[in-house]
Amino acid sequence: MHSVKQYFLEDLEVGMRAEYERVVTQDMIESFAEVSGDHNPLHLDDNYAKDTIFKGRIAHGLLSAAFISKVFGTVMPGKGSVYISQTLRFLAPVRIGDTVLTVVEVTAIDRDKKRVSFKSRCKVGSTVVIDGDALILVPVRARAAA
Repeated sequence: MHSVKQYFLEDLEVGMRAEYERVVTQDMIESFAEVSGDHNPLHLDDNYAKDTIFKGRIAHGLLSAAFISKVFGTVMPGKGSVYISQTLRFLAPVRIGDTVLTVVEVTAIDRDKKRVSFKSRCKVGSTVVIDGDALILVPVRARAAA
C-alpha cells in the first residue's frame, strides 16, 4: 500500500514546501517509453544517443516531471487534490543513475476558488533540470452540519 498524505486548503500557507527524491533507472526509462509510446532513440539507444548534443542517453523530460505529479498527488496537497495547470521549462538533461530531487513550494492561495499556486522544481545535485509553476485545486474540510 502506498502512503498518501492529505493537506486541506485550510492547512496550507505560503512558503510551505514538500520534497521527493528518486534515482532514475534504465528500467524506469524503458517503462516510461512503453507507457507513453515515446520510443525516441535519444532515450533508448546508446549508439544513437552518443552522437547527439547530449553525448549519451537521457531520460524523457516528462519522466522527471512525473515526480512533480507524485508530490502533488501523494505528499502535498495529496489526497483529493487535482491538477489544473502546470508549466515546465526543461533546463538540463537527466541521465540513468541521477538522483532527482523534486521540490514544490506554495506561492499563493486563492481560498475563494480553492486553488493553490506552487513553484515546482527538479534538481540533480545543484543543477535545476526542470523549473515550473502549477495550479492545484485543493479540497476543504467538510463543514459540520448546522
